[in-house]
Amino acid sequence: MFSRLSTGFGGLALAALLDELEPQSAVEASGGVSTYDLVPKQPHFRRRATAVIQLFMPGGPSHVDLFDPKPELEKRDGQDPPAELADEEKVTNKLLRSPFKFAKHGQSGLELSETMPHLAKLADDIAVIRSMYSEHRNHEQAMWMLQSGMIVSGRPTIGAWVTYGLGTENQNLPAFVVLNDNGGLPTNAMQNWTSGWLPPLFQGTPLRSEGMPVLNLKPKQARTESVERGRLEFLSKLNERHRLRHPDESELDARIASFELAARMQLTATDAVDLSQEPDSTRKLYGLDRDATRSYGTRCLLARRLVERGVRFVQLTMPGQPWDTHANNAADTRKCCDQTDQPVAALLADLKRLGLLDSTLILWAGEFGRTPAAQGKDGRDHHPYGFSVWLAGGGIRGGTCFGATDPFGHHSIENRVSLADLHGTMLHLLGLDHKRLTFRHNSRDDRLTDVHEARVLQELIA
Repeated sequence: MFSRLSTGFGGLALAALLDELEPQSAVEASGGVSTYDLVPKQPHFRRRATAVIQLFMPGGPSHVDLFDPKPELEKRDGQDPPAELADEEKVTNKLLRSPFKFAKHGQSGLELSETMPHLAKLADDIAVIRSMYSEHRNHEQAMWMLQSGMIVSGRPTIGAWVTYGLGTENQNLPAFVVLNDNGGLPTNAMQNWTSGWLPPLFQGTPLRSEGMPVLNLKPKQARTESVERGRLEFLSKLNERHRLRHPDESELDARIASFELAARMQLTATDAVDLSQEPDSTRKLYGLDRDATRSYGTRCLLARRLVERGVRFVQLTMPGQPWDTHANNAADTRKCCDQTDQPVAALLADLKRLGLLDSTLILWAGEFGRTPAAQGKDGRDHHPYGFSVWLAGGGIRGGTCFGATDPFGHHSIENRVSLADLHGTMLHLLGLDHKRLTFRHNSRDDRLTDVHEARVLQELIA
């Protein structure tokens, strides 16, 4: 027995040595209890991006009207779709051409719709994926898939995974910030930024874009610095005593950490959202001087300021699902573009000017696309079988058009990209191996890409 097992002892020793050489894990053993924090963690390998800005476009932007021109739709407008593309649910009718013109832009010749004139000027900085596909045609399930990798609720979102794996550079601001529109929350609300069964410490923190970033951040009556410091030190001692009486309570750890963060945010958060520090030229660049672009432009500018200050992940949302164009597709699509095109382009240009685009990964995406055939007279229905998203910065090769749908824009057919592929690629650019970034849940090592065979899209990496 000892003869046969002897070679195994060397393996155990090697494993221990290799474990010491591993980058700092997001979970550290402390007295037999798992503890979690947001201090910066080492990635698995050299990273290209250090931060992410997610431009979440809820409702399903129409790919055939924005990023994927289809001459065949022009030719066969008003005709019945081919039998192989017929709508099984009998929701759509005749083929519907795009009401918008497309043109080639930049040295790359990337084709974009006329509804995005500002983004078109930065065509050489973005990579459009035209061959996305998803697994559900309902908004809720498709959003869960986009945000968390599965069509079920309650799983950690990508922002939570990123902060769990990497921590954050600024301990005085939340690691994962959500910038909602003052007009309301997107469909699924906080499920778009939940930490799921990851420790609550990694959940997104909504900040207000006007006034105080967090309600009740400052006391009604001002206190001297010495009094405030004494209160915080005393509170910290009480919290620590309480924590020791309830070991391995991740929700308690997260609550204490959030209170401590709130104390540190009293100065830094207010400074981060103080746009009066920006010159008029920058405010105008983002469209803060126009009613249509003021809300989204304000949040794009805030996203830049937060990333500039070391925040790891920023998510921008829109109220409800404004891209859901079941009727009046042309008018509503143009309205959404009028609100977002200038601010998004300004964000890219501003990050580039400041030297931050190379280290900041931008994702522009909705949960699915829209049908090539009409719903009613001039609408488009939900469409997960083939649609478009784009990436920029953070190691992405700009001026790229990857993959393709069929001539009608119905199915993804060339270089098909799943949402797991997209997630795996984003983690890779952040220096994280999607197969190694795991968390023990229900007796298994779960991950963002979970059961999916995700691949890293090397073709998109500069």
